Amino acid sequence: MKTKYIFASFLFSSLAFVGCAEMDTFPEGSTITGEQKEEVGKMDPTKIEARVNAIFAQFNQYMPNTGALGRERHNDIGYPSVMLFTDANGNDVVSDDNGYNWTGSDLDFTDRSQTSLEGQIVWNDMYSIIYASNNVISGIDPASTSATDQYYLAQGLSARAFSYWVLAQLYQFNYKGNESKPCVPLITEENMEAAEKEGCARATVKDVYTKITSDLTEAIGLLEKAKVARKDKRYISLAVAYGLSARVYLTMHEYALAATAADDAIEAASAENIVPGGMTDINKPTFSNIEEKNWMWGIIVNETDGVVTSGIVNWPSHMGSFNYGYANYSGGKQINKSLYNSIPDVDPRKGWWLGSNLRSVNLTAAQQALMTDYGYGAYTQVKFAPYNNVLETSTNANDIPLMRVEEMYLIKAEAEAMSGKDGKGTLEKFMQTYRYKEYTVSGGANVQDEVFLQRRIEFWGEGLNWFDLMRLNKGVDRRGGGYPNDNMIFNIASNDNILLWPIPEVEIQSNQALTNADQNTPGTTPEAVADN
Repeated sequence: MKTKYIFASFLFSSLAFVGCAEMDTFPEGSTITGEQKEEVGKMDPTKIEARVNAIFAQFNQYMPNTGALGRERHNDIGYPSVMLFTDANGNDVVSDDNGYNWTGSDLDFTDRSQTSLEGQIVWNDMYSIIYASNNVISGIDPASTSATDQYYLAQGLSARAFSYWVLAQLYQFNYKGNESKPCVPLITEENMEAAEKEGCARATVKDVYTKITSDLTEAIGLLEKAKVARKDKRYISLAVAYGLSARVYLTMHEYALAATAADDAIEAASAENIVPGGMTDINKPTFSNIEEKNWMWGIIVNETDGVVTSGIVNWPSHMGSFNYGYANYSGGKQINKSLYNSIPDVDPRKGWWLGSNLRSVNLTAAQQALMTDYGYGAYTQVKFAPYNNVLETSTNANDIPLMRVEEMYLIKAEAEAMSGKDGKGTLEKFMQTYRYKEYTVSGGANVQDEVFLQRRIEFWGEGLNWFDLMRLNKGVDRRGGGYPNDNMIFNIASNDNILLWPIPEVEIQSNQALTNADQNTPGTTPEAVADN
């Protein structure tokens, strides 16, 4: 069956591409004619920059999947949708399923239906980035000595690698021990035309990671040669490419390689004047501006973007506490109560959330009064500042973090510990320098487990925790987390297939190389357990 879709503001529907349906959108999002399609195929070099920009435009979109879904969804906002969905799937971002939070399906795992809207959003959003990346890669001669060409090619390779890294951890269990299992269709510039005509089967986990690592290795080499300074942090610099490599190698349990890549990322970031936020940088609501000194990579949001002018169809609307949006009505997002209680009082990060007394030492009197007036409950986040620090603003133009340099220090510590080096010393030095001076790794503590704890605190709400749960085989245990809905307190085993996303039914139907036999085996519908 072939289906034709026309999207007003959606660069690419993975259904149209992978599933061999006819695509009727120009790479920048405009409807095009047959003659223009032929022009796209030629990949005019003068348009490469526009295609590079199109990659990063995909990261934050106003309801890009309306055509595919047949309806508007206020949680349909590009890659931040994936961040919201996966954080809600886990243990640490707690919210009340009261009709306003837009993540109820993710809280109870009904998003794992083959026909779920969330499942279609995830699939389409990640393959839209891949499609845009392939458009760039296919238009540049890899042998070009032009520094600009090399820089642009590195953008396409790195963004594609990032997208496949995300997909690999959503549609299959972690790399180690699952190398031969089916992952996702592997679409590159080499097979994109054949895939459009014939479909594309699921590649193995090993094949997907081989492409990810080769893309990043090539991108790093190109960025080292090109030495082109990026215009802003939405683009991928040498530091970010090293950072992506560090993430990937950590996921693969290639710890020595991860440690080296993290160290290289720290050094390259320092050359861009990117350093960790210190104790006096993080003891207040922040994490809203890409120019913050610890951001390596992020999504730049402008006041005129559709997600902003919509008022409520944006990431701060769902995540924010100080601004106008859905959080005002849903009760906001809370941290897992047990996790909060594990944070020492001397750690300024504890002030990223309200305590059991409904207060945070990190807040000004006006900020505290707002939290009180809105009636936010214990453990509600005050980590993310509103746009321009204006309380109750409806201009939700916050930038969104994709990578902070603190992550590289924690990757380095874990990877060193797991490869026989002094990860304990690396972790203690980082924490004592940038978080609180009294920090030590207690005797006998497992450094990997301690880093996992610090990652849960440090990157709360930034869309990273799910990937840690999967790579470390942690499962989902919400007991003692303070979940307000008793029917969503789960203890899901790490090998339960409910943790994997199913390939959307419409993709199975449209992709000629897939059948129902290629679908992920359904998992066990989670059942509530006692909260102990």
